[in-house]
Amino acid sequence: MYPQHREREQPIFSARAHVFQIDPNTKRNWIPASKHAVTVSFFYDGNRNVYRIISVGGTKAIINCTITPSMTFTRTSQKFGQWADSRANTVYGLGFATEQQLHQFSERFKEVKEAARLAREKSQDKMEFVNTALSIAAPQLSDDLGFLLQFSQDLGDELQSPPVMCVNGPEDKMFRSQSADITLSSEKERIKKMLSEGSICEMNLEAELFTLQDSNSKLVSALHEANNNVQQWKKQLAAYQEETERLRDQVADLEAHGGHGPSDMLKDELTRSLEELEALLKAKDEEIHILQNKKSEYHEMEQEREEAIHRLQEMEMRNLELERRVQNAEQNLAASLEERDHTESEVQRAIEILDVKLFDLNDLRQSLVKLIDK
Repeated sequence: MYPQHREREQPIFSARAHVFQIDPNTKRNWIPASKHAVTVSFFYDGNRNVYRIISVGGTKAIINCTITPSMTFTRTSQKFGQWADSRANTVYGLGFATEQQLHQFSERFKEVKEAARLAREKSQDKMEFVNTALSIAAPQLSDDLGFLLQFSQDLGDELQSPPVMCVNGPEDKMFRSQSADITLSSEKERIKKMLSEGSICEMNLEAELFTLQDSNSKLVSALHEANNNVQQWKKQLAAYQEETERLRDQVADLEAHGGHGPSDMLKDELTRSLEELEALLKAKDEEIHILQNKKSEYHEMEQEREEAIHRLQEMEMRNLELERRVQNAEQNLAASLEERDHTESEVQRAIEILDVKLFDLNDLRQSLVKLIDK
């Protein structure tokens, strides 16, 4: 169905996004329609003069929405937008990677909606003329339609009746063997099943890879932020250490001068400030230790991502091998069909020769009977 539409439709704009649909029960929660980002495209059907939004995941149509002038695309966040499809009785949501992609999709949605409105107005202007022409041509169209329906029914009956080869009259029939067809069809089904299982594994690995990439990007941003904080904390730590050394020098000078220094109250205040600075230094050291642990976790996630990429590459190689086997099976099937057609032609020729021989024997028998009667 969809490939035929694609042949007569022209793509206008495409973008990659995560597709969601509203939960039909709660009407609040979003249900993911795709495990990873898919291509969402605007298409224009020149024959019907309509615009559609289409997104296909594998062999399944995730979005097949005809745009009407009453539709509105709403941006609910910086990277997420939604619109309602009354014909499908659902609400679609799209999550983009960047705000710029969302802005481009929203602007293109407005342009296509305006074009759909203009197309509808033009079609309404032509409706009266079309209705008049249809009312005039209705009797002739009805007769032609009845003839076409009767012809298609007769043709279907002829195509559905199985061919029968007769040898010497309508009662002698030859039934063809079906073992070759069963063997070839079962082999083809088995290879198709293996290929579909490989595709499912590939989709799962792609979803896992996307999750790891998302986690990796988050960890990288957190690591950059942590490194910036560490640099700031190191600067603060150096400043605190300098302040501590300066205060210690002041305390030592005050103790050395004895009676010329400040009172004991000032010494206690300096001691408390020194203790607070040491506690702050200890807290910063603990935070630095925690950030170092997070950095080690980031390296582990990086290793897991590389393993997932390696498994995805292996799965792609396996899919290529399965595709090659399918091609070989199709070639073998074509060769078997050609050989079977050749065998059938040989059998048909032998049957014709046998019919001729039987006819000659029948003539010879009649000739012998006439001779015996004489």
